[in-house]
Amino acid sequence: MQKTKIAVVGASGRMGREVICSILKTDLMELTAALTHELSASLGLDAGLLAQEGPCNVFLQCDYATLQQAEVVVDFALAEGLEQRLAHYQQAKIAAVICTTGLSEQHMAALRHAAEHIPVLYAANTSVGINTLAMLVEQASKIMGLDADIEILEAHHTAKKDAPSGTALMLGEAAARGRGQQLAEVTEVNRNASGAIHKPGSIGFATLRAGDIIGEHTVYLVSGGERLELTHRVSSRSTFAEGALHAAQWLATKEANFYSMTDVLGVDGNSLIP
Repeated sequence: MQKTKIAVVGASGRMGREVICSILKTDLMELTAALTHELSASLGLDAGLLAQEGPCNVFLQCDYATLQQAEVVVDFALAEGLEQRLAHYQQAKIAAVICTTGLSEQHMAALRHAAEHIPVLYAANTSVGINTLAMLVEQASKIMGLDADIEILEAHHTAKKDAPSGTALMLGEAAARGRGQQLAEVTEVNRNASGAIHKPGSIGFATLRAGDIIGEHTVYLVSGGERLELTHRVSSRSTFAEGALHAAQWLATKEANFYSMTDVLGVDGNSLIP
């Protein structure tokens, strides 16, 4: 069986290293490039050694010309510079799995524009469980309706930059969609503000940043005397890496279009993309 040739962007970060580790452990994929930013202290290092695996003779660099060797790129880099990276992916005519979080509307528009030229899959979270949770949240929100208060609590490690997390926002989109709302119109992120009043129908977000928590999300739906709690916890970053690589293998043979994890999973989630 021919191996899927994969480039990793954001290779020096936590998730980039985890993706590299997963690639090197399988016979189904080949790491052809590992890219990081030009000021990274990891430039020139062997990607395999950086991922705490054996040497693989693929060295971290910032030259996007190396993308020509790959079929698909897995991007876990920061939101800053995304538009420039997309231009490189289009130039290389390479499929792109974008796992960057904290994206703006401008970023999302850039993704959709790129998808007119290359296959693009955007996933704020690549785990099967969290995408299943999003569908359950939408269904529960639709059933319980506007009478239910909805609050979303997310917890991550102290180095995570964006808050609420991209996954929390994805769950918020699912909850809002379930009861016919636009999330931007009902979002509440500061319940502790002086004089804050709870607005019926709002969707609240609370954030925890502590230690090395990899990722935990709980959606509370509270109505009358009952409370429904839907929770997803991750104990290993390999969950996200394996999900991203599964998406990469799936995307490598697709035509230019904008895809989501529901496409990869073969389910109708009515699009979990904002």
